Amino acid sequence: MLPRIALTSGEPAGIGPDVCLAVAARQLDCELVCLGDRKMLAERAHKLGMKIELRPYERTARRHIPGTLSVEHYPLQVPTVAGRLDARNSPYVVHLLERACDGALGGEFAAIVTAPVHKGTINDAGIPFTGHTEFFADRTHALRPVMMLATASLRVALATTHLPLARVSAAITADSLCEVLEILHRDLARWWGIAHPRIAVCGLNPHAGESGHLGDEEVRVITPAIARMRERGLQITGPLPADTIFVPRVHAAFDVVLAMYHDQGLPVIKHAGFDSAVNVTLGLPILRTSVDHGTALDLAGTGQAEAGSMAAAIDLAVQLAARAA
Repeated sequence: MLPRIALTSGEPAGIGPDVCLAVAARQLDCELVCLGDRKMLAERAHKLGMKIELRPYERTARRHIPGTLSVEHYPLQVPTVAGRLDARNSPYVVHLLERACDGALGGEFAAIVTAPVHKGTINDAGIPFTGHTEFFADRTHALRPVMMLATASLRVALATTHLPLARVSAAITADSLCEVLEILHRDLARWWGIAHPRIAVCGLNPHAGESGHLGDEEVRVITPAIARMRERGLQITGPLPADTIFVPRVHAAFDVVLAMYHDQGLPVIKHAGFDSAVNVTLGLPILRTSVDHGTALDLAGTGQAEAGSMAAAIDLAVQLAARAA
């Protein structure tokens, strides 16, 4: 049987609905179930000139047919306008994530693929929300989620996720790094079939701290964590300067690079493959992938949004779900 994939349509004012509709026109080796407001999706399809037949989700196995989209309807709180945020719809956005997560935990969905949401608007509605990664970790009671972005030639994971830069150093401990490294080792073997992943670890400071002259986190925290995990048999190299590890001939020797914070690793992989990079949350009991971009309000409803990352996220979810089956 083909995997059933839950597709959350994200912030309704953004490009989430656009890219969900765009991928519906493609050949997909799965059963795709889009969670969202059916009327909103129909209106956006009309605005974009897309002829997509919206079908009700009937919970019976149905292979995706290009030009159609199976939709489980959840009504918006208020009508939406492309490009114009409205915090009143934030409970709707969060509910889509709750439904997808609960369905994945219960075995209804083999994987979740998420369109982008707007964190600021959700928080403006009085709903604490740091990001998809943290939301799914909390919902599934996962102790340590790991955010990783992947292209065909590069994987970058993060030791910390959505934190202000001023809080990054204190958040990196030897214990937390060991947990992240263990999850990377386990899930690359579990989902990608890499029996002995080769992991490169970035330093936090310029030049990986210059032996403590440009910061002591490498000496005090990162190196001891690496040594501890090497003793357990993991193949880890580092800490390495972040300004050289991403040179293609250098990172080609590794299966994944562990960056210390969000903007140390993500700009590189987005530059390398913005239209094809996929966000994967490791460390969860469920499989979740996502696009590597945000809501792009200025492109919503214009027909200019690219669906390459969404298509790649669905394709990767299908591949990993098949491997886990």
